[in-house]
Amino acid sequence: MRKWFACALVLLLNGGFLFARTKRAELPASVPVLLLDGGRQLQYVRAFSSEQEVKTKRSFWSRVLDAIAGPPDIHRMVRPYFIATDSQGRIIVTDPGARLVHIFDFEKQKYHKLEGSGKEDFQSPIGVAVDSSDNIYVADSELGKILVFDERGKFQHYIGDIKGEGYFKRPTGIAIDSAQRRLYVTDTLRDAVYTTDLDGNILGHFGKRGDGPGEFNYPTEILVYNDELIVVDAMNFRVQIFDRKGGFRTQFGQMGNVTGTMFRSKGLAIDSEGSFYLADAFLDVVQIFDRQGELLYYFGQPGTGAAEFQLPAGVSIDRRDRVYVVDSYNRRVEIFQYVAAAPVARPHSPVSGDPKTTSECIAAPQGDCPRGAEPAKPGAGIQ
Repeated sequence: MRKWFACALVLLLNGGFLFARTKRAELPASVPVLLLDGGRQLQYVRAFSSEQEVKTKRSFWSRVLDAIAGPPDIHRMVRPYFIATDSQGRIIVTDPGARLVHIFDFEKQKYHKLEGSGKEDFQSPIGVAVDSSDNIYVADSELGKILVFDERGKFQHYIGDIKGEGYFKRPTGIAIDSAQRRLYVTDTLRDAVYTTDLDGNILGHFGKRGDGPGEFNYPTEILVYNDELIVVDAMNFRVQIFDRKGGFRTQFGQMGNVTGTMFRSKGLAIDSEGSFYLADAFLDVVQIFDRQGELLYYFGQPGTGAAEFQLPAGVSIDRRDRVYVVDSYNRRVEIFQYVAAAPVARPHSPVSGDPKTTSECIAAPQGDCPRGAEPAKPGAGIQ
C-alpha cells in the first residue's frame, strides 16, 4: 500500500512539474490589415483546427489523469468542408473526411461532435445550416438525406428519408427561412433546388440541367438573403439569384483562372453591406463581389501560413461580420473580422495625383495605391 501511494505521489508531483512547464500560448500571426475604401477594413483574427484550441483550461484532476493514463484523444479536422454559426456564437463545421460534424464553443470552452442519427452514422456530411432556434441541419451527400439535431446535438428527425432510403441524389447546400418554416437544398446531381418545410415535407423544386437562366450545372451552395435565394452554379461558373419561388432574377460570373472570374467556386456568404464572399478552391482566395458581379477585392493566397489557403471551401459570416473560411486541405478554419463603413461616411476621394481609389487599390500593382492603404500583392488581398 505504501509503495502504491509513493508511486502515486511521485506521479502526482511529476505531473505537477510537467503542468507548470506547459507551452506558452502562441501569439496571433502578424498579418497586415487590409484597408478598403470608406474606412472599411479586413483584419486577420486567428485559425483553429481541433478541440484542443477550445478546451484551453483543464482541471487539476484532469491533468493528473493525463499524467497517469496519457493525454486524451483530440478530435481534429480531417477534411472540413462547409461551416455555419449559431446565435450562441458556436462554430459548426462539417467534416466528410472524419465523417462527423464538429461544434466549437469558444465562449464556454466546450467541444461537441455529431456522428449521425444513432441508427446510422454520417457517411459524407457536407451542407450545414442553423435555424432561429439553433437547431442544426446537416446534408449528407451519400445518405441522400438531411439530419436534424436540436441545439444540444440530440437527433430529432430526417428530411428526405423514405423508408430508410434517401430522397435526394446528392444534397449539398442548405438554406433555412425560419420565419416561413422553409428549407432549401441544392441537389447537385439533379441540377435542382428543392423546397421543404421544416418537418420534411417536399413542397416543390426548380431547375434543370443547362446553362440558361434558371438552369444549373452542378449547383452547390445556397443562401437565403432578404426575399431571394442565392445559388452557386458551380460548373456554369456563376452565381444565380432567384425569388423565393424559383423565379430567375439575375446572375453574375464567368469562367476563368484569374481573380474576378470563377473556376472552382465553393462556399458563399454575404456581409452586413450585402457583398458576396465566394471561395475559389482553384485560385486559393476568397473573392468579394457586389450584386452586379464587380470584383470589389479579394484576400488569401496559396500556402499554409496565416491568411493563406489550400482548397478553401465553406464561408460563413456571423452577425458581427466575422468571416469564417474553411481551409480544407490545411485542415483548419481561419477567422477574419470585416469592419464595415461608418453609418455616415464621407465620400472617398483619392489623394491628389493618385490615379486609383482605395477599392481599386486592392488589385493594383505596388505603388499605385492612395497613401495609407495596404496594397495587395498578386494573388493576395490580405497575406
